[in-house]
Amino acid sequence: MLRQIKPRNARSKRALEKRAPKPVENPKTALFLRGTSCSQITQDALTDLYALRRTHAKRFQKKNPIHPFEDASSLAFFSEKNDCSLLLFGSSNKKRPHTITFVRTFDYKILDMLEFYLDGETFRSLSQFKTEKVPVGTRPLMVFAGTAFESPVPNAFTMAKSMLLDFFRGEISDKIDVEGLRYCVVVTADEPTSSEVATDDPASKPVLRLRVYNIRTKRSGQRLPRVELEEHGPRMDFRLGRMQEPDEAMLKEAMRKAKTTEERTKKNISTDIMGDKIGRIHMGKLDLSELQTRKMKGLKRERDQRDGDDEEETVVGEEQPKQKKKVKA
Repeated sequence: MLRQIKPRNARSKRALEKRAPKPVENPKTALFLRGTSCSQITQDALTDLYALRRTHAKRFQKKNPIHPFEDASSLAFFSEKNDCSLLLFGSSNKKRPHTITFVRTFDYKILDMLEFYLDGETFRSLSQFKTEKVPVGTRPLMVFAGTAFESPVPNAFTMAKSMLLDFFRGEISDKIDVEGLRYCVVVTADEPTSSEVATDDPASKPVLRLRVYNIRTKRSGQRLPRVELEEHGPRMDFRLGRMQEPDEAMLKEAMRKAKTTEERTKKNISTDIMGDKIGRIHMGKLDLSELQTRKMKGLKRERDQRDGDDEEETVVGEEQPKQKKKVKA
């Protein structure tokens, strides 16, 4: 039998209810960690990513001797302890400098992992852009440009797209305030060449460029305003490294949707915006030969055609009634 924890007081009961599965899950909380060796560039990149997701994020400054692809048990422990399903681990060494590892968990177990190798020469932090900063908790628009993201076969780029969407998504809502669309995140992937596809060296793979822009609306003299983009920061260029694909059984369980208690909508019955019920009726196949059309002169049959039809209906050998001769008066 599964171990069930009984709450001792009201506070622990609320905490367990918060962690319990729901039809609409809570926004994912991201946990930022650093390894024993972490360069200043990697720390600045983690600081900027934390600033973009401050409302649903936690950050630890202590060094942790963790190697995600060798032993990820410590990351699973941090995930369960802090109730975080998304982790960003920063590390740096001679072979893999300026590395940010994205980790996703399900049921406090490691689901998948992907390494992002940051280019230290082209990196620009958030403080280097002297522009107006977006308010905390604002959800961005997401743009993914590049054929690598549309691959029908799952690969590192499709996983990177899924992880970045989970990172910037925030709270899910059906209502959108246009005034709240203050910035957008644009992720561009270079077009791969034949030589880049053949090799497995991360230094030869296509570059992933992450840019953040402020959205400015100005007067255009028309009904629709003129939209301009102003770079907000940070500016990051990545190359994708090692990846750990999710287990099929765990991924199937993670993608499963809970059954809701909502009443099912009846077939062919809908309600309009005024609250009126509208029904759709399906009728049988119509016999167009019995369709009554308008009696027009052009639709009448010719006389010779009508006489020919009458001759075909007569029976051979049958005496026809004699017609009376007309007598002139």
